[in-house]
Amino acid sequence: MNEILQNIDAEVLGAELPRTDRFYRQLVLIRRFEQKLLELFTNNLLAGTTHTSMGQEANAVAIMEALELDKDMVWSNHRCHGHFLSYCGQSYRLFAEILGRRTGACGGRGGSQHLHWRNFYSSGIQGGFAAAAVGAALAEKDKGAISCIFMGDGTMGEGAVYEALNFASLLSAPVLFVVEDNGIAQTTPKELGVAGSITDRAKAFGIDCHHIASTDADDIYKGVAPIVDQIRSSGRPAWLHLETVRLGPHSKGDDTRDETYVAELQKRDPLVLYRDRVSDPDALEQWCDDHIAEVLEVALKDEVACAS
Repeated sequence: MNEILQNIDAEVLGAELPRTDRFYRQLVLIRRFEQKLLELFTNNLLAGTTHTSMGQEANAVAIMEALELDKDMVWSNHRCHGHFLSYCGQSYRLFAEILGRRTGACGGRGGSQHLHWRNFYSSGIQGGFAAAAVGAALAEKDKGAISCIFMGDGTMGEGAVYEALNFASLLSAPVLFVVEDNGIAQTTPKELGVAGSITDRAKAFGIDCHHIASTDADDIYKGVAPIVDQIRSSGRPAWLHLETVRLGPHSKGDDTRDETYVAELQKRDPLVLYRDRVSDPDALEQWCDDHIAEVLEVALKDEVACAS
């Protein structure tokens, strides 16, 4: 396998496609991948747990487009599959990892939440990567690299986040703090767990704060691209409050929300919003279906990682 396929799978990411087609294919790829994961769990082919990003796909697609993935660092969380796939396109390696195969991104030992591939890192510990994102940004600042860390609204109660914000501002670390606010932390609605304004959370630290309330990949990209450029040119951190939706359960089947409420959220489905913008959505969707089937078939036949 050549170097680019070991690192960034340009074909899967649709590097040669126009941006609109590329965005839609990535949106569909993430959705189909995670739908397949839930199907595997239902059929007892996966152990443990998994947290899907269904409804939040546009965040990953747009923000990865705005970053320079040859040098920038991405720090993700327990809901990391969309970020990972839009970062590197390594769907086969991700399937293999979650299935516990030796060929996985981390040799089958990291599972669904704890991934590493090039400059991509994810952890299930809420806010646990905040300090690491700041430290890495400082270490790579002279190379023009920035750190992008994804957190949820449920992370607003973690002290490590505020310590990281303090040092990012004091030391001028080029970090993009992204809060993917889907309105609920597992089963706790945001209004019962988060006081004050998420949008202005970092303002007291002297950090520029931004707000995007959209699940439209184009809108998010147009909003985030200038923020990334400003971080890179100024060497200063920025805070982005991104209001999004969680269309699926917290983890597999644990969704306590009212069905009427969830049905209302479906109107903000990023795939539905985007589908009419591409010339041949059926072809892009079929490509994703065929690709998912192909890589999963290979991953299922791979050797299981040693448990010890």
